[in-house]
Amino acid sequence: MRTKSVLNLLVIDEDQLYAERLVSLLSAYYDEVNLGFLDDREELLKSLRQQWDVLVFGRAYDLSFTDVVGIVQEQNLDLPIIGLMSDEMASTGRNDDGLPSVIDGVMVKALLADKEVQVVMAICLQHANLRSLRQLNSLRHVLSEAEQRANILIKNSKSAVAYIDQGIHIFANEPYLKLFNFESMDDIIGLPVIDFIVGKDNVKGFKEFLRQFDKGHREQVEFNFDSKRMDGSTFEAKLQLAVATLDGEPVTQIIIQQNNNNSAEIAKRLAAAERQDSLTGLYNRRGFEERFEALHQSVVAGKAHAALLYIQLDNIGKISSSLGLQGVDTTIQQVARMLEQTVAEGHISRFSDTAFTVLIEDLSSKALVDLAESIRQHISDMLIEVDKRTTSTTVSIGIVKIESNAAEPQVLFDRAVDAINHIRVETANQGNAYHLYDPSEHANSDDSALAEYLVSAITHNRFELFFQPIYDINQDRSDFFEVYLRLPLADAENTVLTPDKFMTVAKTHHLREKIDRWILINACKQLNEVRKTHPEARVLIQLTSASLVDKKLPSVAGQLIKAVGGVSGALTLQFNEQDVANHLTIAKSQFAALSDIGCKIGIHNFGTSAKSIEIAEFVAPDMTRLARDYVNEINKPDNLEAIKSLIVRTNELNIDVLMPYIEEAATMSVSWSVGARYLQGYYLEMPSKAMNVV
Repeated sequence: MRTKSVLNLLVIDEDQLYAERLVSLLSAYYDEVNLGFLDDREELLKSLRQQWDVLVFGRAYDLSFTDVVGIVQEQNLDLPIIGLMSDEMASTGRNDDGLPSVIDGVMVKALLADKEVQVVMAICLQHANLRSLRQLNSLRHVLSEAEQRANILIKNSKSAVAYIDQGIHIFANEPYLKLFNFESMDDIIGLPVIDFIVGKDNVKGFKEFLRQFDKGHREQVEFNFDSKRMDGSTFEAKLQLAVATLDGEPVTQIIIQQNNNNSAEIAKRLAAAERQDSLTGLYNRRGFEERFEALHQSVVAGKAHAALLYIQLDNIGKISSSLGLQGVDTTIQQVARMLEQTVAEGHISRFSDTAFTVLIEDLSSKALVDLAESIRQHISDMLIEVDKRTTSTTVSIGIVKIESNAAEPQVLFDRAVDAINHIRVETANQGNAYHLYDPSEHANSDDSALAEYLVSAITHNRFELFFQPIYDINQDRSDFFEVYLRLPLADAENTVLTPDKFMTVAKTHHLREKIDRWILINACKQLNEVRKTHPEARVLIQLTSASLVDKKLPSVAGQLIKAVGGVSGALTLQFNEQDVANHLTIAKSQFAALSDIGCKIGIHNFGTSAKSIEIAEFVAPDMTRLARDYVNEINKPDNLEAIKSLIVRTNELNIDVLMPYIEEAATMSVSWSVGARYLQGYYLEMPSKAMNVV
């Protein structure tokens, strides 16, 4: 039995007779055409509560084509849009050959309204594409759920399982990492499988085995070989292959099983190695987490009271740029030794590349503050010798008390990170301070009130955007603007909040993605207006990690790029270096998808990691925006050499560098010589509510 064909058509126009004429023509192709007709914004917002198949836009009382695209994106709808115009307006929406400026599966901009045959064909084709898209999304949902179930099973499996792409590791579960003595998945990503195979014949045999499997030959899926770890030890193993998917992309799954010879000795060695940091000899993250969990249970049971100190090195990026990996390793080792000397009692761990933790019991708030000050002072006074050169470092310390009514360990740890963020704000990213997290300053009522205001700001457009020009040395112009978000409060002091004051609450209440979407849409609306008189204008927009991992971001960005003219490079999205490092594989895939639709990519706060260059090389952004540490005291020789070294290494990867925070003439005079393409700062021009092209 044939399914009844139905089209739900929404027309925004001032001429209802024209809309009814379209319905009459479309009736030849559909059993039923349901028409929605309106001509103003308020009616559109109400109407979008229903499901529509195609939206046709002509003229409206208080809406433009860009407004409609923005509203549809705001509502996160899969709704194809067709823009119409009259003969006299054709030049603004059509190319030199008289064709619409944009034609794809979700948008046509713009058809001539009186060419009814073209309009009807466009509606039918857009509707057919939408049906296919809905079916594809349904299938993707089924595949995603199946993949999620499989990945959960793999992550919890006791078997050593990994995913490879063209012989390169892109994922590994905990048993697999333990088998080869890796601390984290970041250490194994990018390594070829053949690095774990002993013997030329075994390597040759495995390459042929993998080649045959990739060609579709599934008769043989097992391969026996001698395997080796990174420390050179070997063991007999069996490898099995299977077809799988990861993030919707086809990959190859491998399972490695070792023979049981010397299993007790191997288990003992692995148990010791998985809790110790090889560089410092301290406990590593796993050792910390086990001790933290046990201590938390003891405190909750009323057997103790304790505290967590989270210690973050402030300037490791600059040390890496000026002294390289040797300087970083030496600094970390010296700080570890100093912590052991300063903290008489306590559990010290190296939590990550540039962070340490201390778990300590039975200290009052004053004693904790005194301990933190002692640690801060001792480390800031250190002179660290690296190959006949001397460097120094400072630390930021977040302190969290663990009491009988304590929250879960992860919440306590997040509070320690929040304390570090508080220091960053209070010291303008200079650090060299400590902060005791006070729960009374973060009461739920205050957070809830701010969360409600954020929702209202998104709904009623209460945010404000400011734009600061960026000078392009290569092009000798300043029509590139960085976008800043502000939230005015309706209080007596006319307070205006910057994102660092409300994004923690936004994260807790899952609002960051919606705020990011608001920035994108409203910045592109203003860009669209500016590009009418300055067609080369473009914007740089900072987004949060919520958007970095959002699979819909390339689609949203693509729609907005088309709405502002479809020119590659009109929109550049930038993400924090630490967020990129925390989601490295996802970031690489996301950056590639954004690049494919003509969106440029940037990394801000660049240079704060010991692996900044490696991160940039892996994800391949178009530009980087330097961290403030590099610009501060740039006139000092060591600081100048550090920034020059970082920019040279970045430019070697064909990545442009933006040098921000130019706030005085002395900094400006030096900035021309360091090799950066872009310059920005209050000395050049202050941010304003409009994009002022000069």
